[in-house]
Amino acid sequence: MPETASTLTETERAEVNSANDSGRRPVVFVHGLWLLSSSWDRWRAMFDDAGYAAVAPGWPNDPTSVEQARADPDAFAATMVGEVTDHYLEAIAELTMKPAVVGHSFGGLIAQKIAGEGASLATVAIDPAPFRGVLSVPLSSLKSSAPVVSHLSSLRHGVTLSFDEFRYGWANALDEDEAHALYDEFHVAAAGNPIFQAVTANLNPFTEVRVDTKNPDRGPLLLIGGESDHTVPVKPTEQAYKIQSKNDGITEFVVMADRGHSLTIDHGWSEVAQTTLDFLERFAR
Repeated sequence: MPETASTLTETERAEVNSANDSGRRPVVFVHGLWLLSSSWDRWRAMFDDAGYAAVAPGWPNDPTSVEQARADPDAFAATMVGEVTDHYLEAIAELTMKPAVVGHSFGGLIAQKIAGEGASLATVAIDPAPFRGVLSVPLSSLKSSAPVVSHLSSLRHGVTLSFDEFRYGWANALDEDEAHALYDEFHVAAAGNPIFQAVTANLNPFTEVRVDTKNPDRGPLLLIGGESDHTVPVKPTEQAYKIQSKNDGITEFVVMADRGHSLTIDHGWSEVAQTTLDFLERFAR
């Protein structure tokens, strides 16, 4: 059979090679919807300073900058959870040392899928999108996803949030000035398909939004929830924790007080990053 073409960009392959050459433990960062991999830049610097080799691939076909993403919102249109997971697994397979994996939002779901493949030494999932088996659907989640699921055109086009939609789903725990600043600096369009996949996960036995929570090679897992998150409230994350805690591996759950979905990029990002780093220091060295 012919080999499958690589989905890694030259930049992503260079990051992997740099991590391998460093001899340091890699930490792979997985971003979620409405962000690019550049949203991890401050985290990467912090983890590099702590002695790790930070690697932050994008999703397949991600534009290389926020400006390019805003110029072509449909670049995100066709993306699905399975192909994103495979993209990160391809990057991890090129690493010479088993990495820790950190993901936010849909990146937190994908991080758990990677852990379920036994490909992560230790994993942190922050405000993770729910996987099949998580049944809680709070009203705020429904409202946050409405810009996508209320329009079938979201299956064919990238979806850009208005500032008011971003403020409700992401920046509800922030003042308006910071909310505007984050919207201007980070927000890009997102693929609608993953949200439709998540919404239908418990109705579709063949869904890609499933996680192997029973794999004995899953490794230690930390789930972090934002107390004030509207997009992924604490309840679904708590349910994911209860399911994951049946694994024989270490499973922990932390709630960050008064934090919304923007907790990885807003003024309090370093507190979340330090909580993540403290967990990985226990298991990923």
